[in-house]
Amino acid sequence: MIEIKHLSKSFNNHKVLDDISLHVNAGEIFAIVGHSGAGKSTLLRCINGLERFSDGTLSVLDKEVKTLNEQGLNELRSHIGMIFQNFSLLNQKNVYENIALPMRVWGYRKEEIQQRVDELLKLVGLESKKYVYPKELSGGQKQRVAIARALTLKPKILLSDEATSALDPNTTQSILELLQEINQNLGVTIIIVTHEMDVVKKVASRALLLEDGKVIGLGRIEDLFLRPDEKMMRFLGEDEELPSEGVNIRLFFPSEVSYQPIVTQMARELNVNFNIVWGKLEKLNNHVVGSLVINIDAQTSHRITDYLHEKTEVIWEVL
Repeated sequence: MIEIKHLSKSFNNHKVLDDISLHVNAGEIFAIVGHSGAGKSTLLRCINGLERFSDGTLSVLDKEVKTLNEQGLNELRSHIGMIFQNFSLLNQKNVYENIALPMRVWGYRKEEIQQRVDELLKLVGLESKKYVYPKELSGGQKQRVAIARALTLKPKILLSDEATSALDPNTTQSILELLQEINQNLGVTIIIVTHEMDVVKKVASRALLLEDGKVIGLGRIEDLFLRPDEKMMRFLGEDEELPSEGVNIRLFFPSEVSYQPIVTQMARELNVNFNIVWGKLEKLNNHVVGSLVINIDAQTSHRITDYLHEKTEVIWEVL
């Protein structure tokens, strides 16, 4: 679907994207995550050909973006919808006209436009707002109109650039649920650019983490959050305080065992005491995963690790 290899881009001799490689599978929700200035929006604009890049390759729908002329780029963009943080609606046009605009530009017949707009209004739950103007809509309703407009030409890919950043938590949740519905029911591949970790956890299956234009993490959401490395911990702003005495063991609970009483069962069977230093359960997409740090004296630690290795599906490491 999308294949990026060793992509780099510079502004005034400053690299804003540095050796980016990734692939996005057809039908998935993929997140590009980073703090302000990380280069995530620039990368998104490279994908739809709005930004040129200096090195590497970028293939979208089996087309190498760098080699496309203006006509080729326009054809590619007809298969790519895009939604923005500020909605980008035309205030002088009503909801119907805003959604219909891409079809008018591409010369569709009036009957085709009307049928498609009505379908999309039903999809985003705004049938009653058909002839309302943007100034009369809430932020969430404006974003629903923007999503409907982005879907007008039946794109294969939907790009979301900080589309929930200006919304309150409840509205954000409803927009994310709508994006999941679009992904599941229409089969549209969605790429979400965001700095909000909660957005990533709720909808994405895989993610790319950017920092100063460089990749610091890439993979399944469960792996990135369940077993964060040092860069990921710094990115998340998490700083663990661990006891200096004894042995600290971190346990990772995949979704299939996250609710099982493994720790208490282990303590009971081994007849050992240990301190629970830190722990949490998190819902990532539709999976619940957990992590826990326990502290135990050095003489007993091997009994714990042997038990974890032989009798559980828990992933663990000695810190």
